Amino acid sequence: MQQNDIREYLETFFTENDCPIEQNEPGYMTVQLTIDMDKALMNRPFYWTYLEKTGGTPNPMKIHLITDPKQAPEDLKGEVIHFGAPRLHQLFAITKQRAGFIRLYENPAKGSINKQVPLHPWLMLNIKVSYECDRKKDILRSLGLNLINGVLFDQFFDKMEQIDLQAKIPDYCFTVSPIIKPESGLNRMEAYLQKELHSTDHTWAEEAKLRWEQDLDLLDHFYEDQEEKPKTYEVEKKALQDQYEPLINVEIINGGIFYLNALSQ
Repeated sequence: MQQNDIREYLETFFTENDCPIEQNEPGYMTVQLTIDMDKALMNRPFYWTYLEKTGGTPNPMKIHLITDPKQAPEDLKGEVIHFGAPRLHQLFAITKQRAGFIRLYENPAKGSINKQVPLHPWLMLNIKVSYECDRKKDILRSLGLNLINGVLFDQFFDKMEQIDLQAKIPDYCFTVSPIIKPESGLNRMEAYLQKELHSTDHTWAEEAKLRWEQDLDLLDHFYEDQEEKPKTYEVEKKALQDQYEPLINVEIINGGIFYLNALSQ
């Protein structure tokens, strides 16, 4: 994640959470936190507890985030934000916690104005598939399932980026009730992904097992003169298993229901 990407993320995060960006200079930004964001970010539980008990006037903090120290004023007291910065990962965690699910509606083309436009429900999941052994590879997937006819699209997020979406249902539009329940849709997506993962090339796993066996042979050779293996042997053997054993982990990053123009699909 480059600094330009980080800066864009910061701007989006605070704008979406209603925190005014009072200064937005090339090397830094000054953000006025809301009460909600102050509680989430600034670790001031005693202050807020006292304020709520006494009925005092809330005074959420203002923070300075430095994205390029070379361009920021030398006397500016703020937090330097880079990819490994704890504050940035705190924002990532809040985003994941609060944006785990979303509901959006397609805004139909201008030619559809004054016409009743049906919007079909789609279930979307953004998924991270991790192939793990002594090496690791992550692949991001985005699946979309039409909850009316069961059509399933891969790379669904790319399709959504090309569509005009909004948080409220547009005028002259109505939503179609799903025939497939979301829970059933999740099961269909899981079955689709499992079938695909079972059918893909697993050479990487076989090669990891070979490396595992080679290191295990070395370990056994090291202890071959000992009739009764010490505890360290079992510890090292378990460490080799943890290092080499091939695993595929599937993590749901987030998801949502998208109501899309049935006439344009």
